Amino acid sequence: MRTLAASFTSVSEQPAQSWRESLRGALLTARKERDAVRVSALRSALSAIDNAETPDGPAPRAGAIADSAMGLGAAEVARRTLTDAEIRTVIRAEVDERVEAAEQLASAGRPERAADVRAEVAVLTGLLEDV
Repeated sequence: MRTLAASFTSVSEQPAQSWRESLRGALLTARKERDAVRVSALRSALSAIDNAETPDGPAPRAGAIADSAMGLGAAEVARRTLTDAEIRTVIRAEVDERVEAAEQLASAGRPERAADVRAEVAVLTGLLEDV
């Protein structure tokens, strides 16, 4: 398994973009290797980061027609900029969700699926350790 440490040697001004680029590179490698577990874990990490960047505030409103925004780009809202610590927190939350899911699957008599989920935990934990 390729490590991501080389991808993060220099901390950029936009850690989310740096994480995203490295995760996409690792995803491409995992897809080429047909490693379904790594592909699933990396896709979920990318999605979690994208979801965490969603703006917190209400959508902009511009008028009388059902409070709709008007004009090209009127509804565009800047995405949040995540720090490295926030991204690590997001990935740790993904790990915690999978640990709990693996326990539930094991207790429900689905050991093969629980093993897959534990393998995803190992991939995501490896991301945190590589950086």
